[in-house]
Amino acid sequence: MADTNLTLTLYGIKDLRLEDKPIQEPGPGEVQISIRSVGICGSDVSYWQQGRIGDYVVTTPMVMGHEPSGVVTKLGQGVTHLSVGDRVAIEPNQPCGNCGLCKNGRYNLCEKLKYLATPPTHGCLARYYCHPANFVYKLPDNVSFDEGALVQPLALGFYACQRGNVSVGNYVLVCGAGPLGMAVVLAAKARGVAKICVTDISQERLDYIKRIGADVTVTVGKEKPRVTSSRVVEALGREADVSIECSGHYTSSSNAIYSTRATGTVVQIGFGGPTVEIPLVIATLKELDIRGMARFANNYETVIEAMATGKVNAKQLITHRFSLENAIEAYNAALRREGVKIIIDCTRN
Repeated sequence: MADTNLTLTLYGIKDLRLEDKPIQEPGPGEVQISIRSVGICGSDVSYWQQGRIGDYVVTTPMVMGHEPSGVVTKLGQGVTHLSVGDRVAIEPNQPCGNCGLCKNGRYNLCEKLKYLATPPTHGCLARYYCHPANFVYKLPDNVSFDEGALVQPLALGFYACQRGNVSVGNYVLVCGAGPLGMAVVLAAKARGVAKICVTDISQERLDYIKRIGADVTVTVGKEKPRVTSSRVVEALGREADVSIECSGHYTSSSNAIYSTRATGTVVQIGFGGPTVEIPLVIATLKELDIRGMARFANNYETVIEAMATGKVNAKQLITHRFSLENAIEAYNAALRREGVKIIIDCTRN
């Protein structure tokens, strides 16, 4: 196979292919980027295995990858804040910029939002990729390309804490110890919380998340959420000020409600079924704020600064690295849930 622009493309359910594609030229307001590192996300695996996530369905071939970093190689017309040779992280959002939500800074809710590797928008898992320059951010010299690829998942964690108004001295419950839960823990620690409890069904994941910042953990069994909640409150020493649900399981959402103090906040991130049963009366009588979250907005620079200043150690999340030539092997490792964060190196050998 020639390798002008080696690219990983999803053609359908369980049909990933490495193929060569032409190198695109940047349009007005865009930059061309030599991609260096791309992380694999759970959503990538879901599209590969199931061909869809909710209403987003893969109907035509789609390039994978939405957690990228790289080096600017060409500038499109009108781009002045970046230069060829800049090391950058790439925010996967591509909003319209004209609607009321965009103008109010809530561009993550734009009805015309395009998001990398989300049907029908192509991703960036290739040697070269072009992206709107307004969503490309310079990386400091002390932030590696691999860390640059982790800005995207960490942006989710930071935005979750923003939605929950997590602040200094808070007691926080994080439901789910996967990569998203880990990002939330790192973000909450950077915000100066007093104590974090994490729940999960996997003791191995809980052991790992405790090493990166969780203070206490609770292994979830088949007991009712109220029983789990009593163990959470015991582990924390009191009810949580903020609970952030990352697993998507309805019992976990119920546990979050039971475990949060009156007038506290529950942030729901995880996707489960389209409808779930929760103890709404308890939430009502506690006057809880239950808040949703749609990706993230306006925080890439904050995350990069947190990495550069040592407030967040993202490198500890990386457990596996593969070359782009071995990208399908990398996806199989992600399917087997090996390690925590898998990075694909897109530089040409």
